[in-house]
Amino acid sequence: MRVAFLGPAGTFAEEALRASAPADVDEVPYPSIFEAVMAVQSRAADRAVVPIENSIEGSVNATLDALAHEATDVRIVEEVDHPVHQTLIAAAGVTLGDVTRVMSHPQATAQCQRFIAENVPSAEIVSTASTAEGVRIVAEGSEPWAAIGPRLAADLYGGAVLAERIEDHPDNLTRFVWLALEGTESPAPATKTSLVFWGFNDRSPGALMRVLGEFAEREINLTKIESRPRRTAIGHYMFFADLEGAAGDEPVADALDALRARVEVLRVLGSYPAAVTAG
Repeated sequence: MRVAFLGPAGTFAEEALRASAPADVDEVPYPSIFEAVMAVQSRAADRAVVPIENSIEGSVNATLDALAHEATDVRIVEEVDHPVHQTLIAAAGVTLGDVTRVMSHPQATAQCQRFIAENVPSAEIVSTASTAEGVRIVAEGSEPWAAIGPRLAADLYGGAVLAERIEDHPDNLTRFVWLALEGTESPAPATKTSLVFWGFNDRSPGALMRVLGEFAEREINLTKIESRPRRTAIGHYMFFADLEGAAGDEPVADALDALRARVEVLRVLGSYPAAVTAG
């Protein structure tokens, strides 16, 4: 089984993959979340493992947008909560006081704002496509730069560890999802469903409340709801929701049918077993 993940080697996505994968998988790194998701859509990979939400910084928009718009044949088949411990890494010989630039994925730097402000307040913050890519750049270079990323990446690329567990909150978790083509869902019983919907009179007072009332009337618990721009006009949004229960359960199925009658587009992004903590 070929499994795409946000690369290069040494990312937290690879850590989560290894912590939750069945035996004998072929790990295939991709340079962006979008490309990892679309590898499943194009049948270049059987599965993908990508981040979808962090306990500190919230949703990973690249994943949500890809699932909502381009990866229409892809479904969430499993989720895993992976503990994330950030490490400050540099080339050999660079000390904390030398650092003039800090590189990492924007989610990672956001998770370490207090550490950055207290220890390298004048450093330039530069975004990279992944945490491991930032580590690879600084470890292979000679500049007084540092990167925030997994300890695994420091070991892979020969970086020197300047500080460990620098995340602002010690219970930092990232929720990763396993993706597969529709029709190849996990055989394990589904206990959670994710969906996206849009296309109702979302500027009318109470419109969203009436839409969500389809779940409340059936005593279905929504564990998450958030909006993202629809990529059309300002003021129009799509709504992502997670709920307890499988899409095939009678009350959930009834609610989804009722919701379809109220909105232009409803997509079930997956119905799957709820998360277990990896790592």
